[in-house]
Amino acid sequence: MTETKEAKAKELNHINNVIAIMSGKGGVGKSLVSGLMAIALRKQGYSVGILDADITGPSIPKMFGITEKPVIAENSMLPVLSTSGIEIMSINLLLPNSEDAVIWRGPLIGKAITEFWEDVYWGNLDYLIVDLPPGTADAPLTVLQTLPVNGIIIVFTPQELTAMVVRKAVNMAKNMKKTIIGVVENMSYLYIPEIDKKMEIFGKSHGEEMAKSAGAPLLAQIPIDPELVKLCDQGKIEEYDSPVYKSLMQNLSITKKQ
Repeated sequence: MTETKEAKAKELNHINNVIAIMSGKGGVGKSLVSGLMAIALRKQGYSVGILDADITGPSIPKMFGITEKPVIAENSMLPVLSTSGIEIMSINLLLPNSEDAVIWRGPLIGKAITEFWEDVYWGNLDYLIVDLPPGTADAPLTVLQTLPVNGIIIVFTPQELTAMVVRKAVNMAKNMKKTIIGVVENMSYLYIPEIDKKMEIFGKSHGEEMAKSAGAPLLAQIPIDPELVKLCDQGKIEEYDSPVYKSLMQNLSITKKQ
């Protein structure tokens, strides 16, 4: 009697573009940009997934208001769908309690990221957005070496110290021969409608400077927006809309891989 072996998820997945959201520093808003990018692409009619590779600090499920556990089969896991149909996989969806700490060393974190790539049935996707943890060590290295990343978006904030650290991520991407397709400046300013003025809370913008350093276009300068903060806290990021967000959608000139 001949035994048949069930195909693994990675053998069934067809993903056209893997886009990594990266920064050399924590707290700059990589998860926020990952979410907004995924939503923008989804609104343009693309099939999109988010792989939350920030194993020790996952925040994607909270932003999207997802608490449902993934379906786990013998050879694969099924990502959880957001309200608009974005496929999402995060370690927080597998923990007994979303507030449990993931206290793992580098090799275990790398293994989890690899499993999210190989063992999750993503199906047919136009874009898989990978939300990277900060820095240039084990976890980002695992993603850039293991996943077929064909585009990186660099996220930063206006502070000079942040810009200096983020340049390390730019250099890492270049050293690994990965294409930087754009940069995003988060917390760029605070708009005060009563006086119609933009206040640069964290200092002068480094948007054009970082774009030049990365050799890639400035996709967006995202302001400090209390409405966006509120929606993320409520798990309703997909409801966000603003002129800046519409500009981000227009600037997404990512070429689909043939």
